Amino acid sequence: MIFAVSFYDLLGNTILTMIPLLIVAIGAMICERSGVTNIALEGIMIMGAFVSIWIISRLEWHWVEGVKTYWANTNWEKTFLLLIGFLIGGIVGLLFSWFHAYASISMKADQTISATALNLIAPALAFYIARTFIGGRQVFFTTSFMMNRVGFLADIPVLGDLFFKRVNSGLYLGIIILIIAYFFVYKTREGLRLRACGENPHAADSLGVNIYKVRYRAVLISGFLAGAGGFLFAVSTATSFEGTVSGYGFLAIAVLIFGNWKPFRILFAAFFFGLMTTIGAGGNSIDFIRALGLPSDFYPMVPYLATLIVLSFSSRSSRAPKAAGKVYDQGTR
Repeated sequence: MIFAVSFYDLLGNTILTMIPLLIVAIGAMICERSGVTNIALEGIMIMGAFVSIWIISRLEWHWVEGVKTYWANTNWEKTFLLLIGFLIGGIVGLLFSWFHAYASISMKADQTISATALNLIAPALAFYIARTFIGGRQVFFTTSFMMNRVGFLADIPVLGDLFFKRVNSGLYLGIIILIIAYFFVYKTREGLRLRACGENPHAADSLGVNIYKVRYRAVLISGFLAGAGGFLFAVSTATSFEGTVSGYGFLAIAVLIFGNWKPFRILFAAFFFGLMTTIGAGGNSIDFIRALGLPSDFYPMVPYLATLIVLSFSSRSSRAPKAAGKVYDQGTR
């Protein structure tokens, strides 16, 4: 049935869209749980995506006995290349987020201003480097990271079509990161310290917790995940990177708030906003949505309208960590 095919396509595109949102929002959750607000996610995603795509574009081809051989012929090779890009984007994001950590934690600068500065610097820096070393503002790559089938798992009814056919390896990375984040925050001693720093840092300090180290680690983790999420966004949406992530960093903050700073609620929020983004990008191409007869100009507004509506209803029940956004001064009580 056309409806069924279109429905599967819609869910598949939603999953593809939600994974970068999920990973970046998980990083933001860890950061804010420590008491540091990180709205520099947009800029960190841009830098992580730019450098990782640039390096991946150089790695896509390699020379073997004078013959140019393509890297990504199989699912394993695609996954390996995706992991390299994921790690490179994460490392770049981690290094870039260090500036925010140093300014907001060590120098006790306003966290919003520090993060905004990074958001302004990132696209300009990416354009400058691209024009200087590449000769243009676009960085092209040729590998399609979409796997057509994942072995016998693709034959599972319903689930096989959704999760094991025409799927990006980033989906499995996102699920793994979600599970690790949950156990880290709620089941480990370091997670307990993290939450204590975000709720009452002075009480945590009195028990011997080094607030500065915990917050530094949290900001750097959020930077790693944001940079890696930027790479996944770039390879999921196009075959080139032009120095923008289309506001996904800010949308990830909305996912964090709607998810109430809890991992599995963030998963639901990421799916919802991924669905709205997919409808906004291709509503006219989805048969049963096009049948509603809505004006074509309406669809691009869907993600932003959904953000406003959802946050207006969920803001009352949302509870951010008490110390989020507040500069910690050991000498005050």
